[in-house]
Amino acid sequence: MSKKMETYSYEQRYQQWASFEGLTKEMKMELESIQNDSKELEERFYTDLAFGTGGLRGILGAGTNRMNTYTVRKASLGLGHYLKKTYVDQDIHVVIAYDCRHQSVEFAEQAALTLNGLGIHAHVFPELRPTPQLSYTVRQLSAQAGIVITASHNPPEYNGYKVYGADGAQMNLETADQVIQLINKIENELTIDVMDKETAIQKGLLHTINDQLDQAYIDYVASLTLQPDVIKQAADDFHIVFTPLHGTALGPTTKVLKQVGFKHVHVVEEQANPDPNFSTVKSPNPEEHEAFEIALQYADQTGANLIMGTDPDADRMGVVVPDHTGTYQVLSGNQTGALILHYLLEQKQKDGSLTAEHMICKTIVTSELGRVLGQAFGVETLDTLTGFKFIGEKIREFEQTGDQQFLFGYEESYGYLIGAEARDKDAIQAVLLVAEMGAYYHRQGMTLLDALHQIYTKYGFFKEKLVSVTMQGLEGVAKIKETMQRLREQPPQNVSAVPVKWIEDYSTGTRFTPSGREVEKLQLPASNVVKYFLEDGSWICVRPSGTEPKLKLYIGVEGGTEEEAQQKVEIYSKDFQQNWL
Repeated sequence: MSKKMETYSYEQRYQQWASFEGLTKEMKMELESIQNDSKELEERFYTDLAFGTGGLRGILGAGTNRMNTYTVRKASLGLGHYLKKTYVDQDIHVVIAYDCRHQSVEFAEQAALTLNGLGIHAHVFPELRPTPQLSYTVRQLSAQAGIVITASHNPPEYNGYKVYGADGAQMNLETADQVIQLINKIENELTIDVMDKETAIQKGLLHTINDQLDQAYIDYVASLTLQPDVIKQAADDFHIVFTPLHGTALGPTTKVLKQVGFKHVHVVEEQANPDPNFSTVKSPNPEEHEAFEIALQYADQTGANLIMGTDPDADRMGVVVPDHTGTYQVLSGNQTGALILHYLLEQKQKDGSLTAEHMICKTIVTSELGRVLGQAFGVETLDTLTGFKFIGEKIREFEQTGDQQFLFGYEESYGYLIGAEARDKDAIQAVLLVAEMGAYYHRQGMTLLDALHQIYTKYGFFKEKLVSVTMQGLEGVAKIKETMQRLREQPPQNVSAVPVKWIEDYSTGTRFTPSGREVEKLQLPASNVVKYFLEDGSWICVRPSGTEPKLKLYIGVEGGTEEEAQQKVEIYSKDFQQNWL
């Protein structure tokens, strides 16, 4: 907790903001409108907006616990102090990108000018760009850090601020801790000085990124194709419907698909243009089936073989495919990941480029089918904590040791990475590989559903489910904390009459039996996550969301048939929610 938050009450912090002469007219009016609402005042001022391991994310508005110009400046100043302390007597460069959300342009500029005030170079994209392109560009420019202004797939009232290191991956835990400490030393975000924009340009500190780097990114993604001839052979009769869901992916995605040879890419025009209100969808999230309602209309009109959609900052992507009756089915993140992984393994084995040094990286809440596929092809799978920054960290370790080679990284929440020149999940890479994979099976008279069924038949029927329990406000924070504590101190002995075999508590880094006997130490960083393994091979994992006021429950099972697996996952989900949450 920062010094000021120990010193002032939320009422005093409100008065400090409301009386600040430099506050914008809009913010003054906003604060005046809530001056008699004690609950709202407490929500906005009882704490600072938390700078987590990835950065900031929160509701837009005035207050210390909201996303606004002042909280962005504070985060940028803390980051700048960290960079100056780490890269002593060096020219420091930071790349900044932003998406289509409310105030994203303003926040990007304020971050840049705050850094400029410390003598740090800021390279800002002239227009919105995808998060993975920011990651790629940090590496191309040999910058020391990157910032992207985005709230990913959150609702329109949110925005966020993610920080990347020199390797293009999100900050690791150690770096984040150092940055947080420096941010917490800043006592008053209202009085932070920023450099004037014209002065920053004249001093050569504020730069606009040119479009040559745009093309470099597109060329790189296009180079990841495994079978370019298959694309050309299928191009005449293979139809794709694509929606960027009002976000950043339209330009780079359509350019990549055209460059590799796809001829029939039908863009959902109603969702093509950036829109901070995401006005055609309830949620701009490709995990949500409703996000594809308009795309499905396009598919019916064009007879599309494949529908794909990306979230606003283009780090997640979802897939919808037709079955043989013409009915379109939405794939889960685990299903899409299994298809991409199997395709990569199979094709690289065929061309002789697959080696025992290759590594698959997945998170602890991602399907175990990936591990089974890797074992079948002689490739090891590493588990990481939830969050793609941990996969990025593994890629860096592989490069440093030279003993292993990254093949594929993915997580159940629709994030995939094939080529490691970007170090965050990359929806544009995933769109390309899924399109190529769709064309490959199309030439064999198969859909992706057919290919998925072949995988299940050969390797086992795996099913997973995610349940998100929203717990808003101060009461929600307390409820989440209480639930996690109870799950540790009074763990379930069985779920739906199936005994718990062992428990992994990632906060203590231990695996132990329900009776409390320690089995082994875990080789993962500490995290507020508990995972239960059942005697039948199923697993249940519980963790608080790192970006939203939610408790997340993950369930994974395997069955002899698809129906059996589906039944098991529903039974375990219902039992655990009723008895343990």
